[in-house]
Amino acid sequence: MQSRLNPFTASPEAIQAMVHLESYLHDCGLEYSLVELVRIRASQINGCGYCLHMHTRDARDAGETEERLHLLTAWRESPLFSDRERAALAWTESLTRIADTGAPDADFEQANAQFSEAELVKLTVLIGAINTWNRIAVGFRRVHATGGARTPKGPVRSQATA
Repeated sequence: MQSRLNPFTASPEAIQAMVHLESYLHDCGLEYSLVELVRIRASQINGCGYCLHMHTRDARDAGETEERLHLLTAWRESPLFSDRERAALAWTESLTRIADTGAPDADFEQANAQFSEAELVKLTVLIGAINTWNRIAVGFRRVHATGGARTPKGPVRSQATA
């Protein structure tokens, strides 16, 4: 796949606005593991390899298990996800597919039962942000990195202890 353009150099001020939003989301108080699950699920729906590569690595670096990452597309059938995570994932799917779903009341009510009003707004902004990043990466055909080691961002559990 050939990258169409580099949005970071084509319009740094637009990307900087997104980076500022990401900085807010990093410190907004939502659990990091939940934030990464939301980012990964939206990226799966949108077929964004660039974001999937980034966020599955970040989730692993922070201790997320391979089992949960592999079962994320089937979260409704898996007992590995909490009620709060299920509510966030349902809301993520509804808003990511909003043209088809119209954000159903049932999904809102499920999320509203698990999140405070402020958290629900933060979750919704998070979903909007990852969908914007997906559109930037897919639209401009951003190619993810290959190989290379990364420095972990959080506590890491080896597969032997996971």
